[in-house]
Amino acid sequence: MAPPTSYVRWFEELRAEDVAQVGGKNASLGEMIRALKHEGIRVPDGFATTAAAYRAFLEANALVPKMQAILGELRRERATLEHAGKALRKLVRQASLPEDLTAAIRRAYRELSERYGVAEVDVAVRSSATAEDLPEASFAGQQDTFLNITGEDELLDACRDCYASLFTDRALGYRQEQGFDHLQVALSVGVQKMVRADTGSAGVMFSLDTETGFPHVVIINAAWGLGENVVQGTITPDQYTIFKPLLSHTTLQPIIEKNFRLERPKAGV
Repeated sequence: MAPPTSYVRWFEELRAEDVAQVGGKNASLGEMIRALKHEGIRVPDGFATTAAAYRAFLEANALVPKMQAILGELRRERATLEHAGKALRKLVRQASLPEDLTAAIRRAYRELSERYGVAEVDVAVRSSATAEDLPEASFAGQQDTFLNITGEDELLDACRDCYASLFTDRALGYRQEQGFDHLQVALSVGVQKMVRADTGSAGVMFSLDTETGFPHVVIINAAWGLGENVVQGTITPDQYTIFKPLLSHTTLQPIIEKNFRLERPKAGV
């Protein structure tokens, strides 16, 4: 079993080459913090559990043979995707995190809280699979994210739920179509300081025009409240189109188009 020191990595320590340890999402957060923090752009701090932590969790609970049996039934079409996914997620949720992993997560959470000067910092708990965003396939968005998590016990439960989300019906079906071994993919959990969503907007930024592929614009979709509302498509966001060549211009404005939602939030809502 891997030593506890390999179970947690801080975002500022991570680089693009750490995808195999912490998945594409968490490795990208590390790159973002390294590139932007010194420029004065505030990226919330946090840490990630590693692939070694996930595999230690499976080993401590002897889950692999049980998972192989369920997946074997699925391959032989003796079980439906829905039945197999439900059984796998139940296995994970009923398992216990190893004591050394639990201790590593608790220590990291306490340090994160100290960094922000609070007793228990609110965090987002995000799944980052080690097979995300490969050249031949994209697994992003198939696992779960949990927002507004507070306290060590709640965090530990959310980490286990992230592990379980590696076996959503959608994720199982996609890996099966792409020919990936379900048990070769590991899951890293990203724990990141929540940004208050009641004092500003949140959303998604694209580094090019997603409809045409035009590379010289940035498209920002944003709305008041949590960015998850934009990602899931539950609301219609505002959209801003920014012309990149004008970002460094001293007199011309880089925002070349704005499309606003008709309804604005009421005060106090």
